[in-house]
This record gives sequence, C-alpha cells and structure tokens, in this order.
Amino acid sequence: MMRVKVAVVTVQGKAYFHIVNLLKDNNIPFFSLIPGDSIPVETIAIITTVEEKNKINYDKILTFTSDDELDQLISQVIISLQGKEYYKKMVVGIDPGEVSGLVVIADGKLVDKTNCLSIQETDNKIKSILKNVNLSVTNVKIKIGNGVPVYKELIEALDNTLPSKIVLEIVSEVGTNLPISKRSRCLRHIMSATRISAREGCIYQRKKRKEK
Repeated sequence: MMRVKVAVVTVQGKAYFHIVNLLKDNNIPFFSLIPGDSIPVETIAIITTVEEKNKINYDKILTFTSDDELDQLISQVIISLQGKEYYKKMVVGIDPGEVSGLVVIADGKLVDKTNCLSIQETDNKIKSILKNVNLSVTNVKIKIGNGVPVYKELIEALDNTLPSKIVLEIVSEVGTNLPISKRSRCLRHIMSATRISAREGCIYQRKKRKEK
C-alpha cells in the first residue's frame, strides 16, 4: 500500500475544495488535517493557505493562493514527492500532427502527458509548463518529431514565443509510430512523443530575441 505523503491542512472550504480536486485529478493520495494537528512522520509536503501557513510548524509547506495558479501548485507537489527542490533537466517530447502528443520528462521521470489539437494549444501547454520552471537552474530541451510538414510551423511558433534559453531540437520520427491496438489508439501520439523525447536530433538554431 502506498504511504500517503501529502497533507492538506486548512479549514478554508474553498481552498480545500480546489486543493483536493487538484490532487485527485493527478492521482495523488492525501490526508486532511487542520492547523494545530500533529504531522505524521511520513509526510513529505503540506499544502495550506497563505493565511494559515504561520500556524503550522513544518519545514516543507506549499501554499494555495488562487485557482489561477493550480498548475504551479501541482508542479511543486510533484517535485516535492521526488525529494527535490527543482529539476536539473527537463525534456519535452512532441509528436506533431492533427493531434500532437506531448510528454514531459523531468530528471528521467514522466511528469506530464497530453494530446494537443493545434499548434496554438501545444504552444500554450508548453508555456504553462515553463511558467513553473526556473530556467536558471533547470536545463530545458524541446524535441520535435519531423514526421509531418506541420513540425516546421510548430518549431517556428515555439522559436518566436519561448525564451532563448530553451533548446529546440528536431528529431527523426522513423520507427516511433509502432503498431498499437484500437483500444489504445488514444495513446498513440503520446507513446510516439515519449520515443521522440529519448532520441538525439539536430539542434535548431534559435533566432535572436530579447527576453522580456
């Protein structure tokens, strides 16, 4: 049985609702406490509100601020559960197409996966991921498969919008689209993106742009 390592410590109903749903959506088990309760020794991360933070005596406390910053909060939770303060290396693998598979591999572990239905959605997803990444300590590389012509539009879009520290790499898709059953067809692009993330390719020369 998996030991529960995340504690939700709050008496604020709205915050509790958002935190609990976030953890459930990401299949992260948790237990609930109120400020002042004793903290079990197996706890790795505590999630509470800014107002209640000072009432809790614990080293690793993550704070819920608003439902607009849930992506950042779940990223912090996942990193904490791996015993880290930040990732050293992050690779985003993309299998472009009408449906683009996207995976995020951080320090060798899969931390996110999704399918995107347009270049704009793919761009927005990557920017949402990077919003929670400190580029001064995390090396980020985005690997894009070259199996369909749309990859050129995608890489140009990413080149225009992403910080210059992000490395863009074009990867051959030969052999990445392996046979798959109808039942698992929805995972086809994600599996291809995973294989792309593990391959070496050619570095795309970024255009010079001023960081905001």
